[in-house]
Amino acid sequence: MSDDIKNDSLNEPMAVYAVQSSNLFSNLLGNTTVQFNFMSDFDILDTTRKGLPKNLLMAFAKRISLTLQEFANIMHISERTLQRYDDTEIIKTEYAEKAVELARLYTRGEEVFGSLDKFKAWMKTPLYVFKGVAPVSLLDTSIGFDIVFKELGRIEHGIFA
Repeated sequence: MSDDIKNDSLNEPMAVYAVQSSNLFSNLLGNTTVQFNFMSDFDILDTTRKGLPKNLLMAFAKRISLTLQEFANIMHISERTLQRYDDTEIIKTEYAEKAVELARLYTRGEEVFGSLDKFKAWMKTPLYVFKGVAPVSLLDTSIGFDIVFKELGRIEHGIFA
């Protein structure tokens, strides 16, 4: 009887669960972050929960052309507090989560625009659809992230404001 149960059990394929994410940090930071290459979504989740080192966050901000002031505003941390962290010090989970959200947005923007540089320029341009403000200025809230993501979807499908 126990042999029948063993033979009738269903084994799930592991390949379904080992799908690679879009390598958010490795794509956006280039060779700076070897530790982020080939991470699954669950690896990114685990890393986010542990927090990220300040030097990684600052390299990320530089790669996506954010000033310290813009980055601090998005992260909801004062510039001075951000500057006080040691380069290798792990910064809190909530900041890591915001960085992952930013990486997702910039990865998606690069896909839609075909170039990270074109997307970065678009993010800093005041646009009518955003009531005359630059998309980057909306990123201090999750609603702002949603608005920008939705506009990227419209652009991708040829629906312009």
